[in-house]
Amino acid sequence: MKIALIGYGKMGQAIEAIALQRGHEVVLKVSIDNLEDNTIENIRKADVAIEFTGPESAYENILRCIEAGVPVVSGSTGWLDKYEAAKASCTAHNSAMLYASNFSVGVNIFFALNQKLAALMQPHPEYDVKMLEIHHTQKKDAPSGTAITLAEQILEQNKQKTKWVNHDGSNASDLVILSERIDPAPGTHVITYTSAIDDIEIRHTAHNRQGFATGAVLAAEFLQNKKGIFSMSDVLGI
Repeated sequence: MKIALIGYGKMGQAIEAIALQRGHEVVLKVSIDNLEDNTIENIRKADVAIEFTGPESAYENILRCIEAGVPVVSGSTGWLDKYEAAKASCTAHNSAMLYASNFSVGVNIFFALNQKLAALMQPHPEYDVKMLEIHHTQKKDAPSGTAITLAEQILEQNKQKTKWVNHDGSNASDLVILSERIDPAPGTHVITYTSAIDDIEIRHTAHNRQGFATGAVLAAEFLQNKKGIFSMSDVLGI
């Protein structure tokens, strides 16, 4: 499989290493130093594009891949206010798109666990729920995309919480997400349910970027030759 890497920072380089190990070829690498190579013509040299950039560029990068007719896997966060527009463009161009806030196999199992726990806790309003996420200091967005996904899963089930907030507040209807930036933490997410009697806590701690990179390559392998909108749940059969 021929892969275009849109974004060649630490994550892009980790993805490249996994892709090469799995026998794929990287035909395009776009970084901050060669943005002029980020063209529809160059993207069309690939079977699948993997996009890991930032909030300011992700949406345009995804649209460019869609217009090129190349299935695109995106792990960029901070642009989801335009996600529905990207889906509409993908459908209009009969292309394929897969977005995930986190590609790690372990995190996606953690998502499923979080959904199940939130459903189990729903009849027990005596438990309050809070979240903590810890990442390295170079991470640009807060809370993390993974934390937002976890929060939205909880809000679907929890009738006492109406929205998430990224600060420690006194409003009982707010789902508090605390964000800490500490090097060299690749990513830790903790959900805690607290009552006067006891606490229930689930935690996922990443040790390095390899899990994210491997999942992104698995997603690209899945997306090749497909049409439509997909998620990591489709890739992993969760």
